[in-house]
Amino acid sequence: MKINQRLFDHYGIDTTKDLQISHRCARPFDTILIDKQGSCFACECTAWLPQSIGNLQVRHLADIIDSDMHKMLQAGILDGSYRYCNQAQCSYLRSGQFYEQTETQIRHIRLAIDESCNLKCPSCRTQMIFHKTGTQYNLGIRLADRVNDWLREYPHPVQVHIGSDGDPFASHVYRHFMTHTPDIDTVTYSILTNGLMLRDFHGTVPHVISKLSTLGISIDGATRHTYEKLRMGGRWDKVVDALDCATELKQTYGFRLNMHMVVQQDNWHEMELMCALAHKHNVDTVYFNIIEDWNTNIDMSAQTFQQDDTFKRMAKRVAQYPHTWMNIPH
Repeated sequence: MKINQRLFDHYGIDTTKDLQISHRCARPFDTILIDKQGSCFACECTAWLPQSIGNLQVRHLADIIDSDMHKMLQAGILDGSYRYCNQAQCSYLRSGQFYEQTETQIRHIRLAIDESCNLKCPSCRTQMIFHKTGTQYNLGIRLADRVNDWLREYPHPVQVHIGSDGDPFASHVYRHFMTHTPDIDTVTYSILTNGLMLRDFHGTVPHVISKLSTLGISIDGATRHTYEKLRMGGRWDKVVDALDCATELKQTYGFRLNMHMVVQQDNWHEMELMCALAHKHNVDTVYFNIIEDWNTNIDMSAQTFQQDDTFKRMAKRVAQYPHTWMNIPH
């Protein structure tokens, strides 16, 4: 049993390191992420722990969870070395804020099985991606069905996160998943969406919305000009309406409502405005994440804001606001 060393080298992960961390991060024990090829990962993000523990196309999810590779990656947490983790990108390692391991059962399934989205944001992709037919769509449907089959048999409480890669309401694969996912008490959901289709489509999957634990709205600007520049294809009036709709649904169902902002050169000056917008809509937490190079042809050398003293002062102020999560050095 060996790791794919080339993957770790690609991400600059030193697999011989020993970080000597006393906290036991919960994610390699309670979380499985499934990507669009069916590869399963023991973390929230493939870049944070890039070794696959098995593929859902060829193995049952229960067998993947019980695999020797999964146990080996967990051992790297139990001994405190975190040798397989990407300390340069993992938000937990960067912030020092961990969810401690209290469970040995899977509690979170993160679906990243379809990239389809109704936007083409420069920070995320180079072109519109939308699968309604064809090989990738068919594979996404098969993966969705296999996850639903596992959910029907899994006896423990589990939360399914929808929207790690595409938009849950724009994606026909995710719509299929939500339409056919089992309506049982042990399964709850979290959704991350750009919000533009929330009002039109939330009523088609009432058993999912009624069991939401968290709804996240991803919005990279707090003004019309910035939002429409960075969210190509989006409309400011639609996203404001989405926030209104989310606030209404929160009052009905009681889920947590979060907002997400990818902080970058063209929007960092609106971080405080984002907090004000969140306060207006009764948002529980605002997540600020620094822009990463996802090979989308963004000129990362032009992202110079982190050296700007004005940005540093603003980041420090925003970090003191209640209900903010900063994955940004400040």
